[in-house]
Amino acid sequence: MGNPHKKQSKSLGILELIAIALGGMVGGGIFTVLGISVSMIGVFTPIAFMLGGVLAVLAAYSYIKLGVYYKDEGATYSFFKKTFPSSKFAASLVGWWVIFGYISTLALYAYTFSAYAISGSEFANNEWVRKGVAGLVILIFTLINIWSVKGMGKIEDLMVYSKLIILTVISFVLINNSNTTLPTLIQESGDIKILSILIVASLTFVAFEGFQLVINAVNEMDNPSKNIPKAIYSAIFLAILIYVILSIGAILAIPFEDIIQNEEYALASGADKILGHWGTDLVILGALLATSSAISGTIFGASRQMSVIASDGYFPKILTIRKNAIPIYSIITMATLAFCLILIGDLKVILEFGSVTFLLVSMIMAYANFKIYKLTDSSLIISVIAIVGLFGGLVLIIYYEATTQVQQLYFIGGIYIVLTFGAWLFSKFNKH
Repeated sequence: MGNPHKKQSKSLGILELIAIALGGMVGGGIFTVLGISVSMIGVFTPIAFMLGGVLAVLAAYSYIKLGVYYKDEGATYSFFKKTFPSSKFAASLVGWWVIFGYISTLALYAYTFSAYAISGSEFANNEWVRKGVAGLVILIFTLINIWSVKGMGKIEDLMVYSKLIILTVISFVLINNSNTTLPTLIQESGDIKILSILIVASLTFVAFEGFQLVINAVNEMDNPSKNIPKAIYSAIFLAILIYVILSIGAILAIPFEDIIQNEEYALASGADKILGHWGTDLVILGALLATSSAISGTIFGASRQMSVIASDGYFPKILTIRKNAIPIYSIITMATLAFCLILIGDLKVILEFGSVTFLLVSMIMAYANFKIYKLTDSSLIISVIAIVGLFGGLVLIIYYEATTQVQQLYFIGGIYIVLTFGAWLFSKFNKH
């Protein structure tokens, strides 16, 4: 499969590619999921992050094999379309699902950014101020992405590697200031069911979503066959390490009731009591860098995928327009829709819609890779395990929603009905 942009100078090296993947993963996820996880399974939160990481590796395996085989910046959508060429409606549906999955994570990251940005102010719990700040940060990174690919790559490098240092420092400072031990917490934990840990592991999958963004940059990288697997596996390993160490630090140093009560900015509120003002400032800086890089990386990768889908007639044609190879209208549309989702949804709904969507499309990608496993030089056993594992994660989230908060399930179902109708409409009138 040839690369139509072969003669173009490549803007993104391996460090930028790892930064894009880590930027997409270590964003709102850890800061958002931590409070929800501790409220459900307490001391077993690090185990849930490890299991979520295993799910991410299973999902990544298929993405990497398909990415190296097809070398197409359309990623999820293009892989499906090329593997199942006769399924017009299904291709449109996958395209709509994955793009709106990215829009939901963009909303999640922006919402988390604003929660931390105003956490020390009198507006900390003002919903509308929070939504306004979220819109502002999306606007800033929309303009950066329209400005320059190379500029975005360098800014992403700076933000991602700075946040890694800050998050590592925060983790070890929290561990050093612990007021209990893991054995004590396990003893006090009561009866936590394995099912609850597996449900939280499935919910944390959204905290690992983002590694696919590397594939969207295939036209801007050298040697995709080598750099795609290297960047994705390195980024997932680093993400698991950060999540586990940070969650251990949080549960050892911050009382569970504080994490649960302030779940949208749990680390900042806990750090204030333990480490004083400088600790809070450091946590807030880490959170702002983490969410900023996630916003930037998601806008970068998903807008290119959106442009590819539009060029096949499954989104409005205007989204194909590029200036200096940058899909400006796709970037603007993604940003606008993410802000609309922030206005109508709350944090938990956005988180769960993102988890369901990415488990669903990752399972479809695992099936696509299974179908052509000989062409992609994949292991049949790993491909089957990936399908089963991702399907299991999807079932667990739906079960959790159905048994605890069925209204949120209705809301998520409503979004899927709207997306399905849009995908059907575009596939029906598609002249391609």
